[in-house]
Amino acid sequence: MARTLIRKNPSVFKTLPLFVEAGPDRLSYQGIGQPLNFTQMLARRQAISLGDSQRFAVELANLGVSVRLTLSWQGREYWLLVRQRRLDRGDVVLKLISGYVPTHELNLPLHTAIQEVAEECLVETPEGWLYGRFGDTWLPAPYERALHYREAAHFRLSPLSGAARPVQCGNLTLLERPRAYVHLPTASLQLVYDLCLELPKEARSPSLFHVDEHLEDGQLVARLDRMRPDLYLIPLHNGKPSAELLTLREGKLEAASTRGLWLAESFAPQDGWLVREERIRWKDWLKLQGLTASTSNGGRATGQPPTPPLGMDAAGST
Repeated sequence: MARTLIRKNPSVFKTLPLFVEAGPDRLSYQGIGQPLNFTQMLARRQAISLGDSQRFAVELANLGVSVRLTLSWQGREYWLLVRQRRLDRGDVVLKLISGYVPTHELNLPLHTAIQEVAEECLVETPEGWLYGRFGDTWLPAPYERALHYREAAHFRLSPLSGAARPVQCGNLTLLERPRAYVHLPTASLQLVYDLCLELPKEARSPSLFHVDEHLEDGQLVARLDRMRPDLYLIPLHNGKPSAELLTLREGKLEAASTRGLWLAESFAPQDGWLVREERIRWKDWLKLQGLTASTSNGGRATGQPPTPPLGMDAAGST
Protein backbone atom coordinates (compact mmCIF):
# COMPACT_ATOMS: atom_id res chain seq x y z
CA MET A 1 0.00 0.00 0.00
CA ALA A 2 1.29 3.46 -0.94
CA ARG A 3 2.43 5.66 1.93
CA THR A 4 1.58 9.37 2.00
CA LEU A 5 4.74 11.40 2.58
CA ILE A 6 3.56 15.00 2.31
CA ARG A 7 0.62 17.21 1.37
CA LYS A 8 0.98 20.72 -0.04
CA ASN A 9 -1.26 23.56 -1.08
CA PRO A 10 -0.80 24.09 -4.85
CA SER A 11 -1.91 27.72 -4.60
CA VAL A 12 1.49 28.71 -3.19
CA PHE A 13 3.12 27.94 -6.59
CA LYS A 14 3.50 30.98 -8.84
CA THR A 15 5.41 31.40 -12.06
CA LEU A 16 5.62 33.87 -14.95
CA PRO A 17 5.09 33.59 -18.70
CA LEU A 18 8.27 34.08 -20.69
CA PHE A 19 9.53 36.19 -23.54
CA VAL A 20 12.19 34.18 -25.39
CA GLU A 21 14.62 35.38 -28.04
CA ALA A 22 16.81 32.90 -29.89
CA GLY A 23 19.59 33.14 -32.44
CA PRO A 24 21.96 30.57 -33.91
CA ASP A 25 24.51 31.08 -31.11
CA ARG A 26 22.45 31.68 -27.94
CA LEU A 27 19.00 31.82 -26.37
CA SER A 28 17.73 34.28 -23.75
CA TYR A 29 14.51 34.49 -21.75
CA GLN A 30 12.86 36.74 -19.19
CA GLY A 31 9.66 36.67 -17.19
CA ILE A 32 6.82 38.94 -18.31
CA GLY A 33 3.30 39.86 -17.27
CA GLN A 34 1.47 38.83 -14.11
CA PRO A 35 2.24 35.77 -11.95
CA LEU A 36 0.33 32.60 -12.82
CA ASN A 37 -0.85 29.88 -10.47
CA PHE A 38 -0.60 26.22 -11.44
CA THR A 39 -4.01 26.07 -13.15
CA GLN A 40 -3.44 29.30 -15.08
CA MET A 41 -0.04 28.09 -16.25
CA LEU A 42 -1.46 24.79 -17.55
CA ALA A 43 -4.19 26.68 -19.44
CA ARG A 44 -1.51 28.60 -21.38
CA ARG A 45 0.35 25.45 -22.43
CA GLN A 46 -1.27 25.28 -25.87
CA ALA A 47 0.48 24.24 -29.09
CA ILE A 48 2.27 26.90 -31.11
CA SER A 49 4.24 26.92 -34.37
CA LEU A 50 7.49 28.63 -35.34
CA GLY A 51 8.83 28.83 -38.87
CA ASP A 52 12.53 29.23 -38.09
CA SER A 53 14.12 26.76 -35.67
CA GLN A 54 17.24 28.89 -35.09
CA ARG A 55 16.04 32.49 -34.90
CA PHE A 56 12.78 33.67 -33.32
CA ALA A 57 11.12 35.81 -30.63
CA VAL A 58 8.09 34.35 -28.89
CA GLU A 59 6.01 34.43 -25.70
CA LEU A 60 5.80 31.08 -23.89
CA ALA A 61 3.69 29.68 -21.06
CA ASN A 62 6.41 28.72 -18.59
CA LEU A 63 9.95 27.60 -17.84
CA GLY A 64 10.60 23.97 -16.94
CA VAL A 65 13.73 22.09 -15.88
CA SER A 66 14.82 18.52 -16.38
CA VAL A 67 17.83 16.60 -15.11
CA ARG A 68 19.60 13.99 -17.17
CA LEU A 69 20.86 12.22 -14.08
CA THR A 70 23.72 9.75 -14.43
CA LEU A 71 23.97 7.25 -11.57
CA SER A 72 27.53 6.18 -10.73
CA TRP A 73 27.53 2.89 -8.81
CA GLN A 74 30.08 0.06 -8.49
CA GLY A 75 32.17 1.35 -11.37
CA ARG A 76 29.23 1.52 -13.81
CA GLU A 77 27.07 4.37 -15.01
CA TYR A 78 23.34 4.53 -15.75
CA TRP A 79 20.83 7.16 -16.83
CA LEU A 80 17.91 7.50 -14.43
CA LEU A 81 14.39 7.77 -15.84
CA VAL A 82 11.08 8.02 -13.99
CA ARG A 83 7.65 6.78 -14.95
CA GLN A 84 4.90 9.38 -15.13
CA ARG A 85 1.24 9.39 -16.09
CA ARG A 86 0.78 12.83 -17.68
CA LEU A 87 -2.87 13.70 -17.15
CA ASP A 88 -2.60 16.92 -19.16
CA ARG A 89 -1.38 14.95 -22.20
CA GLY A 90 -3.25 11.68 -21.67
CA ASP A 91 -0.22 9.41 -21.80
CA VAL A 92 2.28 7.42 -19.73
CA VAL A 93 6.00 7.82 -20.43
CA LEU A 94 9.45 7.39 -19.01
CA LYS A 95 11.02 10.81 -18.62
CA LEU A 96 13.84 12.71 -17.01
CA ILE A 97 13.36 14.06 -13.50
CA SER A 98 11.69 17.40 -14.11
CA GLY A 99 9.55 20.21 -12.72
CA TYR A 100 8.21 23.72 -13.21
CA VAL A 101 10.33 26.72 -12.23
CA PRO A 102 8.66 29.15 -9.79
CA THR A 103 8.89 32.91 -10.19
CA HIS A 104 11.59 33.45 -7.57
CA GLU A 105 13.93 30.94 -9.25
CA LEU A 106 13.59 31.99 -12.90
CA ASN A 107 17.12 33.41 -12.77
CA LEU A 108 18.50 30.34 -10.96
CA PRO A 109 16.76 27.28 -12.48
CA LEU A 110 19.65 25.04 -11.38
CA HIS A 111 18.30 25.40 -7.83
CA THR A 112 14.91 24.10 -8.98
CA ALA A 113 16.58 21.19 -10.77
CA ILE A 114 18.50 20.15 -7.65
CA GLN A 115 15.34 20.33 -5.56
CA GLU A 116 13.53 18.12 -8.08
CA VAL A 117 16.22 15.46 -7.65
CA ALA A 118 15.74 15.61 -3.87
CA GLU A 119 11.96 15.30 -4.21
CA GLU A 120 11.69 12.71 -6.99
CA CYS A 121 14.72 10.40 -6.61
CA LEU A 122 14.90 8.58 -3.28
CA VAL A 123 17.72 6.20 -2.33
CA GLU A 124 17.06 3.64 0.40
CA THR A 125 19.63 1.45 2.15
CA PRO A 126 19.12 -1.09 4.96
CA GLU A 127 20.24 1.62 7.43
CA GLY A 128 17.86 4.28 6.13
CA TRP A 129 17.35 6.84 3.36
CA LEU A 130 20.21 8.95 2.00
CA TYR A 131 20.60 12.70 2.19
CA GLY A 132 22.27 14.35 -0.79
CA ARG A 133 24.81 17.12 -1.40
CA PHE A 134 25.60 19.31 -4.40
CA GLY A 135 29.12 20.57 -3.83
CA ASP A 136 29.06 22.11 -0.34
CA THR A 137 25.28 22.48 -0.32
CA TRP A 138 22.99 19.96 1.34
CA LEU A 139 19.93 19.04 -0.69
CA PRO A 140 16.56 19.50 1.02
CA ALA A 141 14.99 16.41 2.60
CA PRO A 142 11.30 17.12 1.95
CA TYR A 143 10.09 13.85 3.50
CA GLU A 144 12.20 14.01 6.66
CA ARG A 145 9.14 13.83 8.90
CA ALA A 146 7.93 10.62 7.25
CA LEU A 147 11.18 8.75 6.49
CA HIS A 148 14.28 7.86 8.51
CA TYR A 149 17.40 9.40 6.94
CA ARG A 150 20.96 8.24 7.59
CA GLU A 151 23.37 10.69 9.22
CA ALA A 152 26.64 8.97 8.35
CA ALA A 153 26.33 8.61 4.56
CA HIS A 154 24.99 10.67 1.66
CA PHE A 155 25.03 10.72 -2.13
CA ARG A 156 26.79 13.44 -4.11
CA LEU A 157 25.47 15.44 -7.04
CA SER A 158 27.95 17.04 -9.41
CA PRO A 159 27.70 18.74 -12.83
CA LEU A 160 28.78 17.02 -16.00
CA SER A 161 29.72 18.72 -19.28
CA GLY A 162 27.34 21.50 -20.33
CA ALA A 163 25.76 22.33 -23.68
CA ALA A 164 27.75 24.17 -26.34
CA ARG A 165 25.32 27.07 -26.80
CA PRO A 166 24.80 29.39 -23.80
CA VAL A 167 21.39 30.18 -22.30
CA GLN A 168 20.73 33.50 -20.60
CA CYS A 169 18.12 34.84 -18.19
CA GLY A 170 18.19 38.46 -19.28
CA ASN A 171 21.90 39.28 -19.41
CA LEU A 172 22.88 36.56 -16.91
CA THR A 173 24.41 33.41 -18.42
CA LEU A 174 23.11 30.34 -16.60
CA LEU A 175 25.47 28.17 -14.57
CA GLU A 176 26.36 24.64 -15.76
CA ARG A 177 25.21 25.42 -19.34
CA PRO A 178 21.94 23.47 -19.62
CA ARG A 179 20.61 22.26 -22.96
CA ALA A 180 17.58 24.31 -23.97
CA TYR A 181 14.64 23.62 -26.23
CA VAL A 182 11.27 25.18 -26.94
CA HIS A 183 8.58 22.50 -26.83
CA LEU A 184 6.03 23.53 -29.43
CA PRO A 185 3.11 21.30 -28.28
CA THR A 186 3.12 22.93 -24.81
CA ALA A 187 4.50 26.41 -25.64
CA SER A 188 7.18 26.01 -22.98
CA LEU A 189 10.92 26.48 -22.59
CA GLN A 190 12.73 23.48 -21.11
CA LEU A 191 16.25 23.47 -19.66
CA VAL A 192 18.04 20.11 -19.31
CA TYR A 193 20.89 19.90 -16.78
CA ASP A 194 23.46 17.12 -17.03
CA LEU A 195 24.27 15.93 -13.48
CA CYS A 196 25.91 12.89 -11.89
CA LEU A 197 24.66 11.13 -8.75
CA GLU A 198 27.38 9.15 -6.99
CA LEU A 199 26.37 6.67 -4.32
CA PRO A 200 28.71 6.30 -1.31
CA LYS A 201 30.63 3.06 -0.86
CA GLU A 202 28.79 2.56 2.45
CA ALA A 203 25.48 2.35 0.61
CA ARG A 204 24.99 -1.41 0.70
CA SER A 205 22.07 -2.96 -1.18
CA PRO A 206 20.52 0.32 -2.38
CA SER A 207 17.01 0.59 -3.77
CA LEU A 208 15.74 3.44 -5.94
CA PHE A 209 12.26 4.92 -5.71
CA HIS A 210 10.48 7.69 -7.58
CA VAL A 211 8.06 9.93 -5.69
CA ASP A 212 5.85 12.33 -7.62
CA GLU A 213 3.10 14.73 -6.62
CA HIS A 214 -0.51 14.30 -7.70
CA LEU A 215 -3.40 16.74 -7.37
CA GLU A 216 -6.09 15.26 -5.10
CA ASP A 217 -9.03 17.16 -3.64
CA GLY A 218 -7.27 20.46 -4.13
CA GLN A 219 -3.97 19.35 -2.59
CA LEU A 220 -0.66 18.15 -4.01
CA VAL A 221 0.00 14.73 -2.47
CA ALA A 222 3.29 12.79 -2.65
CA ARG A 223 3.21 9.04 -1.98
CA LEU A 224 5.80 6.27 -1.80
CA ASP A 225 4.72 2.97 -3.37
CA ARG A 226 7.18 0.15 -2.67
CA MET A 227 5.32 -2.15 -5.04
CA ARG A 228 5.90 0.29 -7.90
CA PRO A 229 9.27 2.05 -7.53
CA ASP A 230 8.78 3.77 -10.96
CA LEU A 231 12.50 4.56 -11.35
CA TYR A 232 14.43 2.90 -14.18
CA LEU A 233 18.02 2.71 -15.40
CA ILE A 234 19.54 2.72 -18.88
CA PRO A 235 23.11 1.32 -18.67
CA LEU A 236 25.84 3.38 -20.32
CA HIS A 237 28.79 1.87 -22.16
CA ASN A 238 31.65 4.30 -22.76
CA GLY A 239 29.20 7.11 -22.04
CA LYS A 240 26.67 5.93 -24.63
CA PRO A 241 23.23 4.52 -23.78
CA SER A 242 22.48 0.86 -24.39
CA ALA A 243 19.23 -0.87 -25.40
CA GLU A 244 18.51 -2.15 -21.89
CA LEU A 245 16.12 -1.01 -19.19
CA LEU A 246 16.73 -2.03 -15.56
CA THR A 247 15.54 -1.46 -12.00
CA LEU A 248 17.63 -1.47 -8.83
CA ARG A 249 16.16 -3.14 -5.75
CA GLU A 250 18.14 -4.11 -2.67
CA GLY A 251 21.39 -3.91 -4.62
CA LYS A 252 20.18 -6.16 -7.45
CA LEU A 253 19.70 -5.06 -11.04
CA GLU A 254 16.63 -6.54 -12.71
CA ALA A 255 15.57 -6.21 -16.34
CA ALA A 256 12.36 -4.34 -17.10
CA SER A 257 10.10 -4.98 -20.06
CA THR A 258 10.19 -2.37 -22.83
CA ARG A 259 7.03 -3.58 -24.56
CA GLY A 260 4.84 -0.65 -25.60
CA LEU A 261 7.29 1.80 -24.03
CA TRP A 262 7.31 5.51 -24.84
CA LEU A 263 9.85 8.15 -23.80
CA ALA A 264 9.07 11.81 -23.14
CA GLU A 265 9.82 14.60 -25.64
CA SER A 266 13.30 15.31 -24.26
CA PHE A 267 14.41 12.11 -26.04
CA ALA A 268 12.82 13.14 -29.35
CA PRO A 269 14.86 14.79 -32.12
CA GLN A 270 15.68 18.47 -31.64
CA ASP A 271 15.74 20.82 -34.63
CA GLY A 272 17.76 23.90 -33.74
CA TRP A 273 16.07 25.16 -30.57
CA LEU A 274 12.79 23.31 -31.25
CA VAL A 275 11.26 19.98 -30.25
CA ARG A 276 8.03 19.22 -32.09
CA GLU A 277 7.04 15.82 -30.69
CA GLU A 278 5.07 14.98 -27.52
CA ARG A 279 6.97 11.71 -27.05
CA ILE A 280 8.90 9.04 -28.94
CA ARG A 281 8.61 5.26 -29.05
CA TRP A 282 11.41 3.35 -27.34
CA LYS A 283 12.23 1.42 -30.51
CA ASP A 284 12.37 4.64 -32.57
CA TRP A 285 14.69 6.25 -30.01
CA LEU A 286 16.95 3.20 -30.18
CA LYS A 287 17.22 3.66 -33.95
CA LEU A 288 18.33 7.27 -33.42
CA GLN A 289 21.10 5.93 -31.14
CA GLY A 290 22.17 3.33 -33.72
CA LEU A 291 20.83 0.52 -31.52
CA THR A 292 18.27 -2.20 -32.09
CA ALA A 293 15.84 -3.77 -29.67
CA SER A 294 17.41 -7.19 -30.24
CA THR A 295 20.61 -6.04 -28.50
CA SER A 296 18.66 -5.71 -25.27
CA ASN A 297 18.02 -9.47 -25.28
CA GLY A 298 14.28 -8.90 -25.67
CA GLY A 299 14.11 -6.73 -22.56
CA ARG A 300 15.92 -9.42 -20.53
CA ALA A 301 19.24 -8.96 -18.74
CA THR A 302 21.55 -11.95 -18.88
CA GLY A 303 20.65 -14.48 -16.23
CA GLN A 304 17.80 -12.39 -14.82
CA PRO A 305 14.02 -12.59 -15.37
CA PRO A 306 12.25 -9.51 -16.74
CA THR A 307 10.13 -7.41 -14.45
CA PRO A 308 6.46 -6.92 -15.40
CA PRO A 309 5.56 -4.50 -18.23
CA LEU A 310 5.57 -0.81 -17.35
CA GLY A 311 1.95 -0.26 -18.30
CA MET A 312 2.58 2.16 -21.16
CA ASP A 313 -0.62 1.21 -22.98
CA ALA A 314 -2.15 4.65 -22.41
CA ALA A 315 0.59 6.22 -24.48
CA GLY A 316 0.55 3.48 -27.06
CA SER A 317 -3.11 4.07 -27.83
CA THR A 318 -2.76 7.73 -28.75
